[in-house]
Order: sequence, then C-alpha cells, then structure tokens
Amino acid sequence: MNNSSDKARRLAFVLSGTVDAFLGGILLLLGFGFLPVNATDYGFENWHAILLGSILFFTGLWFVVRNLSRWEE
Repeated sequence: MNNSSDKARRLAFVLSGTVDAFLGGILLLLGFGFLPVNATDYGFENWHAILLGSILFFTGLWFVVRNLSRWEE
C-alpha cells in the first residue's frame, strides 16, 4: 500500500477515536452526576449513560493508542 494512504487512514482513526473518547467522557460525567444536566430528564437512566460512555471512552482510547503506537512505521 501507499505510505501516504496509510498515514491518512491512521490520522482518520486517531481523530475518530479522539471524538469517541471525548463523547464517552462527557457521557460518563453526565452519568455520574458531575455535569449539571440530569440524564433522566431525557428518558435515560444514569446507568445507560455510564454504560454507553464507558464503551465509547475505552474503545476511542484504544483506537487512539493503537494508531499512535504503530511499530511498523
């Protein structure tokens, strides 16, 4: 494969992982009650926000770390 397309793909994965981790962090803060917004006002339970936030945060963090620490290049 072309080296520039690999770098572009890795950059896209890093950016999408960063956005996912950021949104997951916001949902975790919302679920644990650190933000002044209540999740139950929008039809969600707090554990829904915690579960979705933790999945988004950890998979986004994994994507960022995985694509920034490639040993092949």
